[in-house]
Amino acid sequence: LAAGRTSSRRLTEDALERIADRSGEGARAFIKVYAESALAEADFSDELRRHGVRRSPVDGLPVSIKDLFDVAGDVTCAGSKVLNQKASIDAVAVARLRAAGAVFIGRTNMVEFAFGTTGINPHYGTPKNPWDRKIGRIPGGSSSGAAVAQADGMCAMALGSDTRGSIRIPAALCGITGFKPTARRVPREGAFPLSYTLDSVGPLANSVTCCATYDAILAGEPVEPL
Repeated sequence: LAAGRTSSRRLTEDALERIADRSGEGARAFIKVYAESALAEADFSDELRRHGVRRSPVDGLPVSIKDLFDVAGDVTCAGSKVLNQKASIDAVAVARLRAAGAVFIGRTNMVEFAFGTTGINPHYGTPKNPWDRKIGRIPGGSSSGAAVAQADGMCAMALGSDTRGSIRIPAALCGITGFKPTARRVPREGAFPLSYTLDSVGPLANSVTCCATYDAILAGEPVEPL
C-alpha cells in the first residue's frame, strides 16, 4: 500500500472473492459478509492515502470480526440462533479498529456462545481445517471461522477472543499466529461474555509482528516498530 503497488480496494476485492469462492470455506467461515460497506471503506482509505493521510499501519487492510463482538446496527449472534437484538454501538475493540482505518469484511463463525474448543457449530456449519479438507479435520475453536478465514487469505487479521484457548487452539490447528493478551489489556465492553474474569480480546494473523501491531491498536497504545 505504501509503495502504491496495490490498493485497499484491490485487497478487499481479493478477500471478498476468496469468501465467495464456492470451492472454499467462505460460506462456513463467515456468518455475515459486509461486501458493500467494505468496498466503501476501502475506497475511503484509498482516497485518504492519495491525500497523504494514513490513520495507522493497518489503514485499508481487510479484517474479520468474530461473531461475539458488537457492530453498531447489526445483530451479535455469538454463533447461535436465539439472539436477535441489534447493537447500538460498536464494541470497544471494533471501535478502535474502525478508528485505525481497518476495513470490516464480515463476521466470522464460532462455537455457539464460545463454549468449546473444537470449532463445531450445528447452526451455521463447521469450517473445515485448511490443511485437511478431504477428511474434514476440525479447525479448533471457539474462533473457528476467524482462523480459517485468516489461513485462507479472506482477511489480513481476524479479531478473536480467548478464554481457555479460543484463539490459541484454532491458530495452532490452522497454521497461523494467534495472541491471547492478559484479560485486562483490551476492554471487553461490547463482547458477548463467556467468563468475566478470563475472557481476552486478541488477534489472529500471519506473524508475531502482525499480531503485535494489531494488539497495540486494540489496547489503545502507540504501534512500536519491531
